[in-house]
Amino acid sequence: MTQGDRVSVLRLSLHDQLLGYLAGYQGGRNTLTFAETFRDNPRRPTFSLVTHPAFPRAGKLLAQPWSTNQRLPPVLSNLLPEGALREFIAQSLKVHMENEFEIFSCLAADLPGALLATAMEPEDIPESVLTENGKRYQATRPERAQQTHKFSLAGVQMKFSMKERDGRYNFSQGSGDLGDWIIKTPSTRHRDVPLNEYTAMSLAALAGVDIPEIRLIELEKLQALPAINLSDEKYAYGIKRFDRQNNIRLHAEDFAQVLVKYPHEKYNSASYEQIARILYEFSEDGLADVQQFAKRLLVNILLANGDAHLKNWSLIYPDQVNPRLAPAYDIVSTSVYIEREREFALNLGGNKDWYRTTLAHFEVWAEKSGVPWRAIKPHIDDVMQKAREQWPKALQDFPMSPDHQALLRQHWRALHSDFRIG
Repeated sequence: MTQGDRVSVLRLSLHDQLLGYLAGYQGGRNTLTFAETFRDNPRRPTFSLVTHPAFPRAGKLLAQPWSTNQRLPPVLSNLLPEGALREFIAQSLKVHMENEFEIFSCLAADLPGALLATAMEPEDIPESVLTENGKRYQATRPERAQQTHKFSLAGVQMKFSMKERDGRYNFSQGSGDLGDWIIKTPSTRHRDVPLNEYTAMSLAALAGVDIPEIRLIELEKLQALPAINLSDEKYAYGIKRFDRQNNIRLHAEDFAQVLVKYPHEKYNSASYEQIARILYEFSEDGLADVQQFAKRLLVNILLANGDAHLKNWSLIYPDQVNPRLAPAYDIVSTSVYIEREREFALNLGGNKDWYRTTLAHFEVWAEKSGVPWRAIKPHIDDVMQKAREQWPKALQDFPMSPDHQALLRQHWRALHSDFRIG
């Protein structure tokens, strides 16, 4: 029996229903196979929009295994951290950064959304999972390294899933006790990121953007943080998890998962028109979600946020089946950290330049998205009215640093007259 003949298997479930099996072969191949009971159930919970019963070819996609090499399929790979956060977790797990199956198996008790993965004992693995093309593989249990805090959060920034009790925040203990806050510690590379994000998100809410509860949290209120480098700043940033409600998992997925893209493709493989078309066609309230989406697009421009890529837009499934646009997250004024930045993340109406963007670009975006412009323009006007009336004064009362406030006001003055503030 060669090394490549061995396989470890995770049982995947969604809302207490068997979804299927994820097999990790020691040669580096990974295969996701859907259970027949899930595949044939017309009322199955939605795993990803492409598996929704109303999605074209959903049945065909579920009928065949999803196989990849080294990486997991995009819908699973996007649940894992990136960058420094992945490196930190991989080191704590004592596995290679690119060994996605082992990282996934170690973090699978507390993934984003409602998916749950559990390691299977060799004797419990169905024979159909161990046999492929007439060849039978030897089952082994995943080498799940020990790690104190077993949760996964997608993204690059250092952040933790924590449970709030009596004003203090600690790591949840066990799969039955879920973290309900995402805590982002201060950056060692950029100054005052928690103050920046708290202010940007607060301004967004004033303009009509739907956001979860947010807080600035004194670092001393975070219990038992792992040994990571921290700056000398006083506050972390906290945002309530919209995929957790009263210790219950709500399923969600970002648009990299929806569009079957890997994290490294989040900036260059789609447009804001594609996202809008999907929302308009498949959301349970497509028009309302596209109108909210339009508001957020404009707010990102007004706040000089160049990072609204595919992974910073998500769907949530409140009834376990039908998608809605999830609340906004990760709105930061990025231009204060990136000299001469002037572009948003994806294409909008044939344009990516903040300072060239006009109402006409939004009209082209609506037309390409298949959404009536008359249903969008009042919401664009509403954002501008609220931003012009409230933001200049409100900014003074928010905790963004004076230097960053000055740069944001400078950005407002440089925008096209359609969107200029102050």
